[in-house]
Amino acid sequence: MSKIDKVVLRETKYIAAWVIIFSAIMQAVFLVIGKWDYTVLLGNLLSGAAVILNFLGMGMTVQKAVDKEEKEAKQAMKASGMVRTFLLFITVVIGVLLDCFSIWTVIIPLFFPRIAVAIRPLWDKKANKKANKKEADESEG
Repeated sequence: MSKIDKVVLRETKYIAAWVIIFSAIMQAVFLVIGKWDYTVLLGNLLSGAAVILNFLGMGMTVQKAVDKEEKEAKQAMKASGMVRTFLLFITVVIGVLLDCFSIWTVIIPLFFPRIAVAIRPLWDKKANKKANKKEADESEG
């Protein structure tokens, strides 16, 4: 097994952090509306873990594909995408069929990584402004 690249690890940590934040918010919403029980937590844990591992799997595939020929890299990405989609599908099927999981908290976290990726540019703009301001302050001093 190859070593995980620093970029893949950093991006997976970013996604994991947002999945945890969104999961906590979802748990709080279920608690506030009076619908929280152990199935809400278990469904969230199942799906949250699945999407984080899915993202890590995608990153590892990209990491390996960089060293391959273009045609071979495309085939590897396509195969990985199919396997990862199938595994997410199995996660949902398990979550729907077993009574120990809340269906909503199995399905909703599937969208958390997409939301995290969508808000990334907003997050990066703030970080870039701080870095640029710090550089400007250091060059003046």
